[in-house]
Amino acid sequence: MHSTTKTRLPRIAARAGCAAIAALALLAGPTAVLAASPPAQELVKAALLAEPAAVKAGEPFWVGVRLTMKEHWHTYWRNPGDSGEATTIRWQLPPGFAAGPTVWPAPSRIPVAHLANYGYSGEAMLLTRITPPAALDASAPLTLKADVSWLVCEKECIPGEASLSLVLPVAAGAISAQPAPETKAAFDAARAATPQPSPWTAKVDVRRDGLTLRVAAKGLKAEGIRSALYFPFSETLIAHAAPQPFEISDAGLSLRLTASAALATGTPKDAGGLLVVEEAMGAATVRHAFELTQVAVGAGPADTAEAASPLTVLQAALAAFAGGLILNLMPCVFPVLSIKVLGLIKHAGQSPAHVRMHGLSYTAGVVAAFLALAGALLTVRAAGAEVGWGFQLQSPVVVALLAYVLFAMGLSLSGVYHFGGALQGLGSGLAQRSGLSGSFFTGVLAVVVATPCTAPFMGTALGFAMTQPAIVGLAVFLALGLGLALPFLILTLAPRLVARLPRPGAWMETLKQALAFPIYATVAWLVWVLGQQVGPTGLFAALFGLVLVALAAWSFSVSQTAGSIGRRVAASLTIASLAAAGLAVAGLEQDRALSADTAQPASASGVEVFSQRRLDELRAANRPVFVNLTAAWCITCLVNERAVLATGAVKAAFAGKNIAYLKGDWTNRNPEITRVLERHGRSGVPLYLLYAGTGEPVVLPQILTSAIVLDEIARVADAGLQRRAEIRVPSPSATKE
Repeated sequence: MHSTTKTRLPRIAARAGCAAIAALALLAGPTAVLAASPPAQELVKAALLAEPAAVKAGEPFWVGVRLTMKEHWHTYWRNPGDSGEATTIRWQLPPGFAAGPTVWPAPSRIPVAHLANYGYSGEAMLLTRITPPAALDASAPLTLKADVSWLVCEKECIPGEASLSLVLPVAAGAISAQPAPETKAAFDAARAATPQPSPWTAKVDVRRDGLTLRVAAKGLKAEGIRSALYFPFSETLIAHAAPQPFEISDAGLSLRLTASAALATGTPKDAGGLLVVEEAMGAATVRHAFELTQVAVGAGPADTAEAASPLTVLQAALAAFAGGLILNLMPCVFPVLSIKVLGLIKHAGQSPAHVRMHGLSYTAGVVAAFLALAGALLTVRAAGAEVGWGFQLQSPVVVALLAYVLFAMGLSLSGVYHFGGALQGLGSGLAQRSGLSGSFFTGVLAVVVATPCTAPFMGTALGFAMTQPAIVGLAVFLALGLGLALPFLILTLAPRLVARLPRPGAWMETLKQALAFPIYATVAWLVWVLGQQVGPTGLFAALFGLVLVALAAWSFSVSQTAGSIGRRVAASLTIASLAAAGLAVAGLEQDRALSADTAQPASASGVEVFSQRRLDELRAANRPVFVNLTAAWCITCLVNERAVLATGAVKAAFAGKNIAYLKGDWTNRNPEITRVLERHGRSGVPLYLLYAGTGEPVVLPQILTSAIVLDEIARVADAGLQRRAEIRVPSPSATKE
């Protein structure tokens, strides 16, 4: 057990509920006190009681701080829950005396809007065991002092404090100190409210869909248990207001818990807490409280989610297939597909069978890449990581390498070098095979560059795939790949369509060179994304890597026409340049970690940084909220923001309805955002949520228009400035006793 100190008070301002307002009011000073506020001394009566009538040398004894609250007001347990502040006791004892930890009575759950606090109403006594020294002067009475501070809340919250003292005589002779008759009833009641050590072992299983507390309470009768609640000692383990459905089986009692949004900051090694069970005993209901200690936290058994019906799987696959088709029109994929079609024109005069093989090779590359990506994604998630669609682009190393590959591709289109020329001397059979390999790897590249884009239908389909068994997830990704590959595949399987393509000519070289510029634009965008992930040093290293890639391309081109010695020198320069480019990006992960440590949340133009805590605060204040979950590498997100969310009409509509705008950046890994995505059946960004009440939010489409957003805003009831709970701060002297 422990007592929480005053150093936690600034944290209140960051939490939801009335305690946040209390901290702000403290800064306002005495001017915040209103005459209508109840006097602090009327809200909480504090008293210091001792169990024995006298103190015996070397014989520990119990004292208690009794808090008596005014009706409808409450103080807080050691873990106050979603808001509030625990009561603190600072002892001032005579020399040689030692105070043990505070022993807290079992709390009650106190709902506050959609949040929950843990605390006490009516009366509560916090016990402390005092150990005196082995020798005491029987002629001198002892004075025990305690400085007690608390936060008491109803609709408003008022901090209070009291300096308490108690004078006790020293028992003479060998007779043990006896309980004082006047305090016996108070200490008996306090012990009855104190949790008992649990006779059972317990553990917490951490699973992707939440937590499960398992208590080996064998022999419980399900028909007799009215309720079961878990009160963790850790403030960051569970969502305090979430339901805790329980189940009783032959193995004991299990409670399903919702993980806290702050759990990503570090899972506690021990999940100790209280288990409070209400049991029907005859016509009465008895409340039992057990203290769970050394509760292990570990990975739970594999999720056993109910398998989706074949119709649901088919619907998800069709949605993924449609999303794959639309991906072909996205700016990520279109340049790559255009280059492949340009290559197909060169084969227009060849046999239909040969053209079909290129289409099948391209399709195989697309499907293989999607299945590999799905396998990696499902494997990483099964290992406990919280990732989603486009997760590889959250790595600055991957972003830099992708920029290098596309830059090299653009240089080839611009005529700086021609990679295929080096393969011509290896025989016609290998040349043909390398041509099909080119189609295969073009399909792979199309998938890689498609990950920054999210087409309509994709988000829901992939979110569904992430929650299903691996075979179902792979089937959905397979449908997505077939949708992406289908247009080019149809073109190669229909000879009449190929025949209608323009005939090869000099125009093809001009078009090929022109297609390099969309590729360069993509490279510039990737470098911009990289700038959001790393610091200035890392960005310079990545830019210098582009220079090295250009040097490698030029030296490779020189090696194709140089003499024997020149070819060796140029080839060596090519290898050295590529190796140096690899070294340039090797340290980007560390540079990102350094920049992330020093990054400060910022808000501009009325846009606030998203966090679950801030969202909870705004909702507790009954204010409508618009949540935009985005990423710098998500082109769909950027287009929506520039074309819709940043327009004057939408901004004015937000302001007119007093809608708070929270923006969550998923450019770098953020488990808190990942959990929000999963909660709404998505595996990637964008995700747009509009909270306009106490229920579930409205989920807007992934492709936004101003009309869609304005129509949803129009449905929000006029909010105006929300009325907040008032705070009265008494003068310091008013809380002294």
